[in-house]
Amino acid sequence: MRISSFLIVLLLIGAAPAKAHVGSPDVFYEGDTGPYHLFIAVRMPKVIPGLAQVEIRSQSSDVRAVQLTILRLSGFGYSLHAIPDSAQRSAEDPHFFVGRVWVMETYDLQVRIEVDGARGKAELGVPLPAFAQSTLRMQRSLGTLLFCCMLFLTIGVVSIVGASVREGGLPPGEAPTRRDFGRARVAMLGVSVLALIVIGLGNAWWSVAASNSRSQTWSSNSPRALATLQPDARLLLRIQGQGDFWAKYIKPETENFLPDHGHVMHLFLLRLPYMDHMYHLHPERIEGGLFAENLPTLPAGKYQIFADIVDSDGLPWTATGEIDLPRIAGVPLSGDDSQASESPLTSTKDDAMSAHLPDGGRMIWERDSSPLRADVPMSFRFRIEDRNGRAAKDLEPYMGMAGHAAFVRSDFSVFAHVHPAGSVSMAALQLAQASLLPVPPRSNDFRSDNQASTHAGMGMPMDALSAEISFPYGFPKAGLYRIFVQVKRSGHVQTGIFDAHVESQK
Repeated sequence: MRISSFLIVLLLIGAAPAKAHVGSPDVFYEGDTGPYHLFIAVRMPKVIPGLAQVEIRSQSSDVRAVQLTILRLSGFGYSLHAIPDSAQRSAEDPHFFVGRVWVMETYDLQVRIEVDGARGKAELGVPLPAFAQSTLRMQRSLGTLLFCCMLFLTIGVVSIVGASVREGGLPPGEAPTRRDFGRARVAMLGVSVLALIVIGLGNAWWSVAASNSRSQTWSSNSPRALATLQPDARLLLRIQGQGDFWAKYIKPETENFLPDHGHVMHLFLLRLPYMDHMYHLHPERIEGGLFAENLPTLPAGKYQIFADIVDSDGLPWTATGEIDLPRIAGVPLSGDDSQASESPLTSTKDDAMSAHLPDGGRMIWERDSSPLRADVPMSFRFRIEDRNGRAAKDLEPYMGMAGHAAFVRSDFSVFAHVHPAGSVSMAALQLAQASLLPVPPRSNDFRSDNQASTHAGMGMPMDALSAEISFPYGFPKAGLYRIFVQVKRSGHVQTGIFDAHVESQK
């Protein structure tokens, strides 16, 4: 069927967008847009070009209209505006708006959201890391139809040329001679050869286009974290891309990665296969494009690696890998580094609603008894209590945020590093907000000293943290998950661990 496929240029090879998170393509954001508090879920299209569905829930009922525009996050074209699309208000819920926008290209994009309401107008840019994740094969029925059309057109062209050469110059009523038939056969043979050459060139062009599309998929370009352990218990990490995109645009040795929450890399080590030990570390950049981390004390085992980085254009990536480690008597944890342990994750274990914290307090997952469903955006709310069962009053900012959470599926096919503002990286979010200004955003404006003094996206002063924290997210597929929720109390990072059985969407 490939021979006929070049005839339909508009039937592009599709790809599902991806982002830094592994296996979690949709984008979630919760925060203030001017005076309006919004919960935003962007359902990325399964093909590019394709339609992204933007779902917006306003906390108040005074929003009159919402308009949506897709544009670049930075660089050329970031300030070029298309005609915005209007989101439609739900007839059942006046707080809920739904709109669709075309995603026409991959890489660093944003959806510009313009809100008009009783308290005036406001704008927000939500980063949309869009990257091809897979390709789709042409439907067999469509390929058969196109092949038949191509065969019919080719036979028709050859027949028309033969008839015109054979009879085009004859007077009315005169029969063609043997010579005319011979000339017609030669012409038909020549046209047939020419048609085969055109079909062959078209098929070759389509094959090259398909190969280029496959080379730009997430699976072809997803970075790998190559880890080696040094004799002094120092872990060295090299980020290595697997495809043409990395080779052309990203040079780990010289790439000016953007710091996110004050760190160029966020490294998660999870012991296989049960996630009974978790380490959240922050390696430093060293010469040769490597990252180095002096490991803390940890037990022996095989560890899954998730390494979050943000490139100079604001696109977040998660490099993955594995490493076997012996028992290590390492350095004490310090700064923002942290660790947590829990009993092994098993499918027979019930979902826990509370987790014990090291100081005798506990973290409570505030959820109802209804089953968790895949592909349903929701706020994951947690309450932190002290050892006396009262609301904790000693919470502090943890890397500029009220908390951090990691959602990990039991087979490690899903990993999402989420904050109270959502699943977007803060470095990319800052670029999106800077693009609202008349001066183009520059990546070197966002250094490690730019951690916000205000809880980004939540409008809450960092010196008055509540004992409750929420994370906007939606499980991308059914399965067994482990959730790590991290907060900082009295200078110490504490982690609550929760298991979640997620059912398929009905």
